[in-house]
Amino acid sequence: MNLQRFLDAQEGVIDTAMDELRAGGKRSHWMWFVFPQLRGLGRSSTAQYYGIEDLEEAAAYLAHPVLGARLIECNQLMLGHAGTPPEAILGGVDAMKLRSSATLFDTLPGADPVFADVLADIYGKQRCERTLHLLGAD
Repeated sequence: MNLQRFLDAQEGVIDTAMDELRAGGKRSHWMWFVFPQLRGLGRSSTAQYYGIEDLEEAAAYLAHPVLGARLIECNQLMLGHAGTPPEAILGGVDAMKLRSSATLFDTLPGADPVFADVLADIYGKQRCERTLHLLGAD
């Protein structure tokens, strides 16, 4: 399991990502490694490279002192815009990625409640069915 790929990708970009989330408008390309989703959902080589392999890797990501804290904070920043369609903040494709990411991390035992809050407050409790299917949880 290579979490270093996420740390390397976020270096020099995470502050910009958080600034864009605070402002309510994503303008640059960082979704894959800030809100990771399961491998197999995205078809591009970038999506495959940053895709989370399984629940074990998702748990390790969330437990990582830097990556987990950033993921929680970025989800909290999105919650600050609850009531605004996520497509207006992230764009249509990336709004789907956020839901997939929140679904993945929400399935982990003892996960921070921010993921359930994102699903409830932003997506009307609609989880990503493709993520659940890949996890065998559908």
